[in-house]
Amino acid sequence: MRPMEITALSKAKLRHYARLHQKKFRDQEGLFLAEGLRTVRELCLNLPREEMLVALLVREGESVSFAEIHKGKLFSISEKECSQLTETSTPQGIFGVFRHSTPVAADCKAEYSTSGRSFVVALDDVQDPGNVGTILRTAVWFGADAMVCGSGTADRYNAKAVRSCAGSIYALRHYGVERLQVELLRLQEQGYCIACSSLEGKDFREFSSWPEKLVLVIGNEANGISEAVKAMADRLVRIPHGGGSARVESLNASVSAAILMERLTLS
Repeated sequence: MRPMEITALSKAKLRHYARLHQKKFRDQEGLFLAEGLRTVRELCLNLPREEMLVALLVREGESVSFAEIHKGKLFSISEKECSQLTETSTPQGIFGVFRHSTPVAADCKAEYSTSGRSFVVALDDVQDPGNVGTILRTAVWFGADAMVCGSGTADRYNAKAVRSCAGSIYALRHYGVERLQVELLRLQEQGYCIACSSLEGKDFREFSSWPEKLVLVIGNEANGISEAVKAMADRLVRIPHGGGSARVESLNASVSAAILMERLTLS
């Protein structure tokens, strides 16, 4: 199929979008950069509103069929310009510039906590953006209502986090807070049970049931849950290991999160 003729991206716009690799600039502009066919296509297919897409940048000579409906926001870039935008070793030839999800205001955070079953994931200083993105996508799969991130947690709009969640960033309400324990206390007051993943916890198989309103907290990759958050937990839960004795210290944070989400939501 003949490649669609599209306008070349201006040098000024290229410089502007390249700066989106900086968190400060992403926050200032309310924008983020996504790369790769799968990620960009899924983001485009799940746009909450058309204006959430700012621009699609496609390498010269390539044809991307799903992008044709966004023709007014479609621009071509050269191989050299791809290398200026990419954070991967081999540019994939397609980038998207998107708007951040609408921030959750303090007075509307309770919208997802109406009576009935509700599940929230909280991240306590999870520092690897790959883990953050993977946990976000897993939370979407298991039907979480929201994901809340403490101040030490990696930026959800980091390029690696966006790639890891494979474009599902619009599929779940997510927001950051300055002090995670304050937000968890607010949720406790709304009737949520706070369950923290911890090696000091109780084997999750020993719990016969789980409350209808539940927050699962995943901690830092090296240090686990902070003492301030652990002190307010209603339950500390541990994933048991197989075999006679553990041959590794712990599981990866996103793997732990996936196992616990499955157990807490489907059991």
